[in-house]
Amino acid sequence: MAKFEFSGVYCAATTPVTTDGNPDFHLFTAHCKALLEEGCDGVALLGTTGEANSFGLKQRMDILEKAIAGGVAPEKLLPGTAQTAIADTIEMTRHAVQAGVHGVVLLPPFYYKGVSAEGIYRAYARIIEGVKDDRLKVVLYHIPQVSGVAIPHEVIARLRKDYPGVVVGIKDSSGDLENMKAMIAAFPDFGVLAGADPLLLPLIQAGGAGCITASSNLVAAELRFVFDNWNVPGKEAAVKAAQDKIVAWRELTNAYVQLPTVKTMVAKRRGDNGWLRVTPPLIELSDAERADVWSRMDALEKA
Repeated sequence: MAKFEFSGVYCAATTPVTTDGNPDFHLFTAHCKALLEEGCDGVALLGTTGEANSFGLKQRMDILEKAIAGGVAPEKLLPGTAQTAIADTIEMTRHAVQAGVHGVVLLPPFYYKGVSAEGIYRAYARIIEGVKDDRLKVVLYHIPQVSGVAIPHEVIARLRKDYPGVVVGIKDSSGDLENMKAMIAAFPDFGVLAGADPLLLPLIQAGGAGCITASSNLVAAELRFVFDNWNVPGKEAAVKAAQDKIVAWRELTNAYVQLPTVKTMVAKRRGDNGWLRVTPPLIELSDAERADVWSRMDALEKA
């Protein structure tokens, strides 16, 4: 496998909240530590799964600071720092870099739709130049079904040319494996990370760098096993079994609305119902839905 700035298994971590809707720093820090122990190379906090855009700038910066103060190594953290306002993105990104993180994940500008490739390039360029820090490493975030804005390959090519060593990878959550393979072919040493757990195996088989996924909150150990053993002779059956388990758990996260379902599953796994809370406009699962999810988790654990 080629050497990438970011490779392996990263968790798109969910964010617990208190009864008043603020981040629950204690639960989150404990979760980060558990994820690293379970096999994650790092924690990609404050992304889609982390309900990032439901939190204010100070809350987001506090989450990062509290995790580091609580004993999570900053180089293991990969925060999402994008906002609709470029000035806010610069502020959060600069804060993250100064805190010592290895890199940040950046959405394209995501409020206006139908923007040009030139406009997307200029937004990223202004952020990079505004941060003004040689330590900055950027993982682009391609999730057009949510952001409404795709990241064209021509933009990636320009950013890599104009900011070498800064724009080092992409999280592709589109579910389009062919797009990921095309980026692998077009951009040597550019870390292409799958945003969907079932695509980890086919992606690394094609030369990809790894994954940043929601189900890592639950099956980090299995993802770690697949990443470490996918090309080890004699491990084919064990890799397939791990991959099958990953797919089954991923399918359960989609049984109802995904983000509250993930939190419901984490609540059972961590033994703390504080994880059940979500931020508006999301709502918690009903009692019947929660019971169904937990029952299905029990079945998967016994499988």
